Amino acid sequence: MLKKTLVALTVGGWLMSTGNTLAANYKFDKIGQHAFIEFRIQHLGFSWLYGGFRDFDGNFTFDPENPANDKVNVVIKTDSVDTKHAERDKHLRGPDFLNSNKYPEANFTSTNVKKEGEHYLITGDLTLNGVTKPVILDAKLINAGNDPWGGYRAGFEATGKLKLKDFNIKEDLGPKSQEVELIISVEGVREKT
Repeated sequence: MLKKTLVALTVGGWLMSTGNTLAANYKFDKIGQHAFIEFRIQHLGFSWLYGGFRDFDGNFTFDPENPANDKVNVVIKTDSVDTKHAERDKHLRGPDFLNSNKYPEANFTSTNVKKEGEHYLITGDLTLNGVTKPVILDAKLINAGNDPWGGYRAGFEATGKLKLKDFNIKEDLGPKSQEVELIISVEGVREKT
């Protein structure tokens, strides 16, 4: 009887410990504002201009055992661009850049995820300014685990680069300003099943 009890406890403990590592769906933590989509681009080659998007939402599937099952979906409201300068933000929302009146949303949908060492290479289709092109994000798991409110979270940071001309952004600020660098940090709260 003691042997059966020990086996049952061992199996039960194993199941509980692996329950947090199985594939699960996560929603961006927008309520707690623990998700950021930021960017930087050189300004005429003299300095870096930093900004971000303040209104976006997204979700992801995370399977630590099989990254090929992972998926990422993001929707960004392009008129929420914020570089802490009202006139510049107005220009960025206009037809020279994001064309927010015509294209109020940008979308990213992953098509492939593979793990290389500590990094996850996320390939996906980005639709921006009416153009859809593949982009690659280099992501790293920061941590996954229980939070103080009874939930379970996974946090990632990702970087990537976009060529402005690939997305029909024709404004030319010089040879040093052809690419924008993305810096993305998100916490996802695991959805209850």
